[in-house]
Amino acid sequence: MAADPYKYFRLEARELLDQFGESMLALEKGGDGALQVQRLLRLAHTLKGAARVVKQLEIADLAHAIEDDLAPFRDAAERLPVEQIRGILGRLDDIGQRLRLLNQAEAAPSPGAPTPAAPEELFRTVRADIAEMDALLQGVSETYALLSGLRRTASDLERGRRLADVLLEQFAQRRSRDEAVPRAAPPQRMRETVDELRKCFNRAERALSASLGQLDGELRLVRGLAEQLRLVPASALLTSLERTARDAAEALGKQVEFEGRGGDLRLDAYLLGTVQAALVQIVRNALAHGLETPQARLAAGKPAAGRLAIDIRQRGRDVVFQCRDDGRGLDLEAVRAAALRRGLPAAAADRLGAEELIGLLLRGGITTSAEVTAVSGRGVGLDVVREAAEKLGGVISCRTGPGTGAVFELVAPLSLAAVDCLLVEAAGMIASIPFDAVRRTMRLGGDEISRTASGATVVHDQAAIPFLALPTALSGSESSRARTWPMVVVAGTAGLAAIGVDRLLGAARIVMRPLPDLAFASPIVAGVSLDAGGDPQLVLDPDGLVSEARATRPGLEAPVASPLVLVIDDSLTTRMLEQSILESAGFEVDVATCAEEGLEQAHRRAYALFLVDVEMPGMDGFSFIERIRQDPMLSGTPAILVSSRNAPEDLQRGRDVGAQGYVVKSEFDQAELLAMIQRLLG
Repeated sequence: MAADPYKYFRLEARELLDQFGESMLALEKGGDGALQVQRLLRLAHTLKGAARVVKQLEIADLAHAIEDDLAPFRDAAERLPVEQIRGILGRLDDIGQRLRLLNQAEAAPSPGAPTPAAPEELFRTVRADIAEMDALLQGVSETYALLSGLRRTASDLERGRRLADVLLEQFAQRRSRDEAVPRAAPPQRMRETVDELRKCFNRAERALSASLGQLDGELRLVRGLAEQLRLVPASALLTSLERTARDAAEALGKQVEFEGRGGDLRLDAYLLGTVQAALVQIVRNALAHGLETPQARLAAGKPAAGRLAIDIRQRGRDVVFQCRDDGRGLDLEAVRAAALRRGLPAAAADRLGAEELIGLLLRGGITTSAEVTAVSGRGVGLDVVREAAEKLGGVISCRTGPGTGAVFELVAPLSLAAVDCLLVEAAGMIASIPFDAVRRTMRLGGDEISRTASGATVVHDQAAIPFLALPTALSGSESSRARTWPMVVVAGTAGLAAIGVDRLLGAARIVMRPLPDLAFASPIVAGVSLDAGGDPQLVLDPDGLVSEARATRPGLEAPVASPLVLVIDDSLTTRMLEQSILESAGFEVDVATCAEEGLEQAHRRAYALFLVDVEMPGMDGFSFIERIRQDPMLSGTPAILVSSRNAPEDLQRGRDVGAQGYVVKSEFDQAELLAMIQRLLG
């Protein structure tokens, strides 16, 4: 406190002013008057007391004046008069200005001034500095490293317990062998010592295991909370922008309905602080140049109040700040005229199309206002926007149409952001998919995936959507193994896609971090998060996943056709045994009960190999092979004879008719049979 006695006061006062602004805007929109007034009175009273403690009497007097303004309406049913709202907002602006003037030079206490009370006695909540949060995160990571050492200790204890058990077992065996020799029995005291050692190990192992489990859970919780504290909710930015829109509309005699989306997204404080000034200028420009007066809007068939929407959302590795209005749109001809006034040759100005004119406007220094007002007219507003985008390494763009309004987008790379995600496992890795892109999870068999020349698809809501096997996308290796897939239906800007994973692990809120500048990453990766041990885990980009799935390629390799084998045997038991062995080894199998049936099937399908019994009613196996060797279509197909006959003349006859193998049933060996088939098929 000696260095900066206002450090905590500024934090608390700023938070109180933010809450004040929210309540005043809600009150102006027609919220519960009495309830909001009571809340405002409590806020004003708290601010007054805090200001008096740190000797900021002017701020305390302003807060007291706000109390006087609100007191007559504490229990009133009617709405607060507009003039009263304006007066209170003016006092809040004065307080905000005085807060900004507080600096450390002014903070030096006057000689003899009473020492303020300790901060913990003054404030219900204190926000930690970002540097303190970083230090906390570092400490958690180091503690987790110590936890790994404790795990090794637990392993050593468990090993010691096993050694004690081995000693006891050895003593018992020796005593059993040498019962007749008294000196061979272990000393009773040694036995008791070893038994006590085993009990100690058991107790220590149980206690250590329980402590490690609890410590692991606590560290995960602390790290998650610390990561969250490192970030700021975007709702704080939306409140400020709504106030900006309200004040600009009042100054210009216009009406506006403000809508803010994405306030739950938590972002790095530096990013929000940098982008705030840019968004304030975009909002003010929308009120000054875009939204019409109530009379003009009514004449154009629009509602009297214009609509202004701010949308903050994550898009892959970026965060998007979008401002959309339903006003008249950009006056591109006015931009052209302003460019002429700044010295652009007329011939060059006439050649400028809509995109070039918008680009010229976004470069700054141009104003289309006929006069300078408190809201616009100097041509520096978009300079602020451009500077913020450059500082963040982002870009600013605009879309517009006559009478339909304008959309400004500031896109900046994410530094840090808290994201609710679905955790999945694929190719041995844990990855996160942002929840706002997840539409459904399901489980499908391999036969429910359709494969065409343009890619793999599955049916979702009676429509075919592309399928992407995430293990293949992450590892680069294709798999032809038929399997059941847990799937996540993901929505991106290009549509929907089904993402096959190995396992669904559940939900979590993670803090997404950008990839290192020189790191090479697939387009499906948006960033990384850190697990409790500080190890990186992938955060996937929904747009990248959908684009990858929609690419004109299979996405999941079609199963390679298994070799087709024909088993010919009149014995049901032998047929089923051979079919089971072959199918377990990955072959596709047809069966025939006699050689004649086998010949018919051989002319209908292309078989890779024949496995033929020798002794069958009608045509035997020798005759079957003689027939296929005389058939030009079948002569090249390998054949193996299976028989209970093992006389040398039978083996020789098999070779003579063209059999490539001969298996004796009494000597049947599954491994040898499969090895023989693999050699024949290459």
